[in-house]
Amino acid sequence: QVQLVESGGGLVQAGDSLRLSCAASGRTFLIRTMAWFRQAPGKERESVAAISWSGGSTRYADSVKGRFTISRDNAKNTVYLQMNSLKPEDTAVYYCAADRLLLPTTPYDYWGQGTQVTVSS
Repeated sequence: QVQLVESGGGLVQAGDSLRLSCAASGRTFLIRTMAWFRQAPGKERESVAAISWSGGSTRYADSVKGRFTISRDNAKNTVYLQMNSLKPEDTAVYYCAADRLLLPTTPYDYWGQGTQVTVSS
């Protein structure tokens, strides 16, 4: 089907920036939306940002608006999450996801393995 591989996580200080990447492979023609989710220890997984694969429409969680930017490179089948002004509460495992629907509200079809982002105060 579709395979997703994230990269770019790490340990940074509050106020720093970090860029996550997610490369898609396999049946990428199925993808209509790609997104980033995160899950902090003891908390449920939450949506961070999503982008439509063709038109570039985006949506963000209120907690990251103005700080995070999702973008895509269709030629490379890659989606990025630029994270600026990072806060300790951004600490989480970040997951890339892809779906066959346009900006779906139902659970995504395909998931990456996750990459850890840790923000120290």
